[in-house]
Amino acid sequence: MSNELPPQIQNQLAQLQQVQQQAQALAAQKGQMDSIKKESEMALEELGQLSDDAVIYRAVGELQIQSSKEETIAKLTEKNETLSLRLQSISKQEERIAKRFTQLQEQLEQSMGTQAQ
Repeated sequence: MSNELPPQIQNQLAQLQQVQQQAQALAAQKGQMDSIKKESEMALEELGQLSDDAVIYRAVGELQIQSSKEETIAKLTEKNETLSLRLQSISKQEERIAKRFTQLQEQLEQSMGTQAQ
């Protein structure tokens, strides 16, 4: 018996590895988004403690510009909502990829079982 795997099994293994890489990329992306969201939430908490006439600067690209408390809160709130939607989307993608991974594993196990017989 040859040690080389049939093309079908090689293909299934390649698909399984690809799905695993996608899952890892999504996990990294989710962690990054979650971190940014937590920073924004902390900034909103700090803003809530400031007086309404406090001088506030916010980053816009390479610049720091003066901004009103109200405008800054609005921008951060919008940013948090966007991040929440992205996190939900990533979670749904993770679920689909986990299901796909399980399907591919089962197919591979069946193919390997058939191969062994």
